[in-house]
Amino acid sequence: MIQITTIREKSDFVIERLAVKNFDAKAIVADILKLDENRRKMQSELDELLFQQNTLAKQVGDLYKSGKKAEGDDLKNKSGALKESSAALQIQLNELEERLNLEMVKLPNIPSSKVPKGKTPEDNEVVNQEGTIPELHAGAVPHWELTTKYDIIDFELGVKLTGAGFPVYKGKGARLQRALINYFLDKATEAGFKEIQPPILVNKDSGYGTGQLPDKEGQMYHMQIDDYYLIPTAEVPVTNIYRDVIVKSEELPIMMCAYTPCFRREAGSYGKDVRGLNRLHQFDKVEIVQVEHPDKSYETLDKMVEHVSGLLRSLQLPFRILRLCGGDMSFASALTYDFEVYSAAQKKWLEVSSVSNFETFQANRMKLRYRQGAEKPQIAHTLNGSALALPRIVAALLENNQTPDGVIMPDAIRSYTGFDKIN
Repeated sequence: MIQITTIREKSDFVIERLAVKNFDAKAIVADILKLDENRRKMQSELDELLFQQNTLAKQVGDLYKSGKKAEGDDLKNKSGALKESSAALQIQLNELEERLNLEMVKLPNIPSSKVPKGKTPEDNEVVNQEGTIPELHAGAVPHWELTTKYDIIDFELGVKLTGAGFPVYKGKGARLQRALINYFLDKATEAGFKEIQPPILVNKDSGYGTGQLPDKEGQMYHMQIDDYYLIPTAEVPVTNIYRDVIVKSEELPIMMCAYTPCFRREAGSYGKDVRGLNRLHQFDKVEIVQVEHPDKSYETLDKMVEHVSGLLRSLQLPFRILRLCGGDMSFASALTYDFEVYSAAQKKWLEVSSVSNFETFQANRMKLRYRQGAEKPQIAHTLNGSALALPRIVAALLENNQTPDGVIMPDAIRSYTGFDKIN
């Protein structure tokens, strides 16, 4: 959530920058400014009433002590009337603050000055590309045929057990999943991230804190009886560990990583691009999360981008990094880099990671602050990234490394898989 002081003091700037996300903020900003003005006026009135109450209370006490009971009773009655007025005004103020908050959460995060203008993924900027796109042998096939050939992932069995988008991993397919999870976690902990094992169900406060609610409510699985949500990413529970917390500045950066299954309804996703592992409702992912000082968050973002790059280099997958344009960014992000690997059999780039800086947007919602010495607490910056999401990594590994005799595993993960070939 954008800070109210920013909207109040830089309303034209907010409207101008949100236009980069193709979001027309003029009407909402006008409503927010009006509600904020009324709120501050009402708060001032309430403060004055409370001051009068305190003054009268002291006078009543002094009169009773001096034996002037009648005068004291009279002032006490006046104080009681003020108390009723202030209580009624407090109710109005609470309602006004709720209306203000409902308007403020409609605004997406302000994009960084580095964010290019654009409306579609075609407008994203390629900032780096590495690796050699492999030349496949005659007869090479896409991963959904390889998984059937080697009996390592069963999509039809997943349909039987649950529905489309819930595959069953078998044999070396299951071992490859486990190997990649452990490999990514080990690399994250080597880089200084503390491993967390969070719940995969969260409450509304957690979904609100990281910006999934109310923006992405329709994309999340909702457990209606208990009012919990299945997480779309470990970002949600892990970042919310520090909701309503004030940390010391010397504790920053706070670096965390977590493996979780992730659940996304992917409503509206149809067609050839959803085949096989390309788009699932349940998938495994290792997430890295940081809480950082505002002065250092973009330096930290660059380090996180390099961490993900290192993982892809070690897997010997050709990849490219894109700086997302305003129209392709998430609601909560200030700047996002997407990673794509090349799928040789499908002859297309597949997204495998997003690494984002949210600046104060999530932390302001969560009241996540840091304190430097005796200074007033300030809002921290939060960042996260996929390191990595497994489905399309597995798809690219299978397709790019296929030979007539089987699929060769990259050297980096052979000690984790326990085998060097799927055949």
